[in-house]
Amino acid sequence: MRAKRKQVLAWAFYDWANSAFAVVVLAGFFPIFFREYWAAGEGTRQITFYLGIANSIASLAIVLLAPVLGAIADQGGIRKRLLIAFSLFGMAMTAALFWIGQGDWGYAVALFVLANVGWMGANTFYDALLIDITTPDDYDRVSALGYGLGYLGGGLLFALCVAMTLAPHRFRLDDASQAVSLSFLLVALWWLVFSLPLWRHVHEHGQPKRLSLPELARRGFVQLIGTFHHIRSLRPVVIFLLAYWLYIDGVDTVIRMAVDFGKARGLPTSSLITALLITQFIGFPAAIAFGYLARATGARAGILIGLAVYMLITVWASRMQAVWEFYMLAMVVGLVQGGVQSLSRSCYASLIPADKSAEFFGFYNMLGKFSAIIGPLLVGWVGLATGSETWGLLSLLILFASGAALLALTPKAG
Repeated sequence: MRAKRKQVLAWAFYDWANSAFAVVVLAGFFPIFFREYWAAGEGTRQITFYLGIANSIASLAIVLLAPVLGAIADQGGIRKRLLIAFSLFGMAMTAALFWIGQGDWGYAVALFVLANVGWMGANTFYDALLIDITTPDDYDRVSALGYGLGYLGGGLLFALCVAMTLAPHRFRLDDASQAVSLSFLLVALWWLVFSLPLWRHVHEHGQPKRLSLPELARRGFVQLIGTFHHIRSLRPVVIFLLAYWLYIDGVDTVIRMAVDFGKARGLPTSSLITALLITQFIGFPAAIAFGYLARATGARAGILIGLAVYMLITVWASRMQAVWEFYMLAMVVGLVQGGVQSLSRSCYASLIPADKSAEFFGFYNMLGKFSAIIGPLLVGWVGLATGSETWGLLSLLILFASGAALLALTPKAG
């Protein structure tokens, strides 16, 4: 039992590790630094479009790779090895952002895309390991623990990075730009150090198979083809994936584009950063609370509650004018964001075959990231076409509402 608890904590701490990238790079400093430093001089809507393209390219790469790599990982028993490989790649690309100079927005986009591929690819295998480290009765609680620690860990590092940018001389730095650049190095280091518990203590069921790479690939493709034929009989999985594909698009787009939307509205950078910190530290207890809520209501009901709140957030954000409103929105997002994400992961884990977890989570991440191709592009394109970022934001209502409706029809989803 003690060994099992150690595995659970080691697994959950990977969320603490990789959330540094999600908060500091993805949601925080990259969109701000890209707009004000790397792409300085470009038009506001053009910058939003560039960011949407960068996020979409990275998501497309995972769409193409995740199911195939998941099937190979299941066949070889190498989910953990592939997690390590993708995370190391993501760390290296994130660290490389430190050396990108002012105006070099093309290089910044390229590294951002590659770092995203490493981060999202590693998450595919991390999610799949949930089945190896706990029992179905505890999927909701353990998944929520991971997201809760992720919010706390990411928030702590983000707070340090914000302090460096606000008072660079106290950290013996020349200016705020140098502090932001250094933050990318710190993210890579944080990600590495706090990944070590998982690398050491989490073990897959069974032993890795000593197969050649061509044989692993062959078996992986055979399994993938078999799953495509078999999945028609897994009606709850199919319906859930379609629902998830729709609603997680809105969630991911809010995460990726919120800061840029605030900047386009003329809100000060310091206020946007403060709002992100609010989201992180509220998200820590809220995500864990959603895990216990799911025990009483079921995972599906918990997700539906979160999606209803997201629709209210979207309407409010479209009419937002004052900084205090952005703060309030950040608080409300913090209450539901981690809950929707964690309960989606645990709900899906309860529906899929345990011996094909990496492949099925490959489909899960594929659909999630495929939707992320559409979401940022939709916001950017509608903003360009209408001359208003507000209409791009409101288009997310369709995704939240249709995803919620389909989730409500999912058999035995909670």
